[in-house]
Amino acid sequence: MYELSSNKKRKQGIIIPEENIDVKIDIPEKIKRKNDLEIPELSELEVVRHFIRLSQQNFGVDLGMMPLGSCTMKYNPKVEELTSRVVENYHPLQDEDTVQGILEMMYEMQKWLAEMTGMDECSLQIPAGAAGELAGVLMIKKYHKTKNRERDEMLVADTAHGTNPASAAMGGYKVIYIKSNQEGLVDIDILKEVVNSKTAGLMLTNPNTLGLFEENILEISKIIHSVDGVLYYDGANLNGILGIARPGDMGFDIVHINLHKTFAVPHGGGGPGAGAICAKGELKEYLPYPMVDKEGGKYVLRTPAKTIGKIASFYGNIGNVIRAYVYILGLGPQGVSQVGKMSTLATNYLISKLKDVKGLELLAPHRPRKHEVVFSAKPLLNDKGVTALDIAKALLDRGFYAPTIYFPGIIEEALMIEPTETEPKETLDKFIEALKEILEESYKDPEKIRQTPQNTSVKRLDQVKANHPTSVTPSYRVLRLREKGVIKILK
Repeated sequence: MYELSSNKKRKQGIIIPEENIDVKIDIPEKIKRKNDLEIPELSELEVVRHFIRLSQQNFGVDLGMMPLGSCTMKYNPKVEELTSRVVENYHPLQDEDTVQGILEMMYEMQKWLAEMTGMDECSLQIPAGAAGELAGVLMIKKYHKTKNRERDEMLVADTAHGTNPASAAMGGYKVIYIKSNQEGLVDIDILKEVVNSKTAGLMLTNPNTLGLFEENILEISKIIHSVDGVLYYDGANLNGILGIARPGDMGFDIVHINLHKTFAVPHGGGGPGAGAICAKGELKEYLPYPMVDKEGGKYVLRTPAKTIGKIASFYGNIGNVIRAYVYILGLGPQGVSQVGKMSTLATNYLISKLKDVKGLELLAPHRPRKHEVVFSAKPLLNDKGVTALDIAKALLDRGFYAPTIYFPGIIEEALMIEPTETEPKETLDKFIEALKEILEESYKDPEKIRQTPQNTSVKRLDQVKANHPTSVTPSYRVLRLREKGVIKILK
């Protein structure tokens, strides 16, 4: 509706009865607003249409394949959404006796995750992946401090996620990168040279971010443990071995798990995610609290003896933990054992169809991958000047989300593809054909590919302008100032 105010038409989204706003407040004149409050008001109809329109312009795993390498963007069963509402009517400060069902769920999740990873105990305090890394780093730091050791170096594989060195640095460590060999695996000779009495631990994921299984993991474990270093497992790539192999059996001491990846909890757009961190041996006493124990038929909260403290508020992101709980229940032991097998099968099927396609190359093509594969588009760039970014944009025009690009940094013009186990063969075939079509078109008419996407709500952006601080609009106030010319936009 519209209301006449100060001889101007003003849109108003709600009618507030006059008698409810007739409040006398003595506001000093110098702080009174000189102009009308510039807040947009909309009717419910307009708000609903706005967000429905945005949802139609957006892309999600419910619409199509999201092959984001290293992110494991698998389908999230809708039954999880229903069960997550169970915890919404509870408050984290309630007495333990009134939340026994939630505590039972947490207790079982701790046991299940510890079993799946080969660890002794597990904490559900972690809100997301990088927080899991930081928790692991803090556990390592306190472990060495308790033993009165001066350890200031954290080893990180050069195939690691970018958050690994960041988490290590946040923990106060010097980050030492371990270079990969020509096969894309940790160079054992370099590792032996670098490990010393200053080594706190090694942060590693297996399979690594090239999708390759670190076949020398037992030797790597022996090298790190020879100086009483801690072997930390980044769980971002757990999907590739789930139900097949366990990090604990490989010699890892700490494992963080991304429930929002491996266990089908929704993620993206900044969260909220959910995670867990597991440990074995002495290190289990350093896990974040609270953890759940069972005493005399009752579930109770417990604090480990040498805990690093809390990483998140209250119990963690329980609304998302219960989603993962339902996912595991739905799969059962037999279903969980198929996750790593099917995701590996999907990836290697993809490789078999693309490894000889002109324009792409693959490091160590003789090695099978696990959950993901990283192709390089460098041949295409050298031949026709078409980049990995151009290929990613062209995929958007063909109804697919773009794969991860330019990561890991050790592969030039990287296209990092992870199909996951939830994509049917028909979808994989369509993705393969779309990628082949883009590569063929790139050799015939490269400029056409460089102009993509053309079929999306937003066309090709100017990369510099899109990322420049003057182009970002963080608030309605900034938008209005731009409209008035007070704030300049990069041209």
